[in-house]
Amino acid sequence: MDDGSNPTDSLHAPKRRDDERTIAGEHRRMRRADREIIDFARIGEIISRCDIVDVAYADAEGLTMVPLNFGYDYDLASGALTLWIHSASHGRKLDAIRAANNRLPVSFAMRTDCEVIEGRTACNWGEAFTSVIGNGIASIVNGLEERRRGLQLLMAHQAHMPHVEFTDAQINAVTVWKIEATRLTSKVHAKPNHAHTQRFT
Repeated sequence: MDDGSNPTDSLHAPKRRDDERTIAGEHRRMRRADREIIDFARIGEIISRCDIVDVAYADAEGLTMVPLNFGYDYDLASGALTLWIHSASHGRKLDAIRAANNRLPVSFAMRTDCEVIEGRTACNWGEAFTSVIGNGIASIVNGLEERRRGLQLLMAHQAHMPHVEFTDAQINAVTVWKIEATRLTSKVHAKPNHAHTQRFT
């Protein structure tokens, strides 16, 4: 798989990008370049180990965030990600999507491998993690077969049951919606191999 990177880039890549600045309409690069994951296969493996996605959006009430179970499509060749979610037929999330003409901008985050890193002093403590964050467009899915596939992907990921069959009545009893990612980044903060184990006494 070619992710567009040069194998020698890591030899010259900066550890930190402290010169990055926020510019309207643009995305600044990750400051900790040494923790950034750009390999599509590795990102896909991380997503496969995450159970919950936190989805944030703005509506008439203001900013909000909600944790959700999800299924997903991920293209290892391009890094394209679609998250599949199901909900009741009414609620704040769906109202927001409908108010946005079925194209609601959202941001999302998921994480795994979370573990405390102990330190000699309070300021030396930290947290190991692996994460994926992104932006995307949320939309309600109308086609029966597309909704069926979304529910099957959700069951495959959440319940490890990839061959569940849904009747039309079951599909019509819920609302299926999806988030098509427009930007995706991934980061790892690994626990040191020889982390300090002394505790406060």
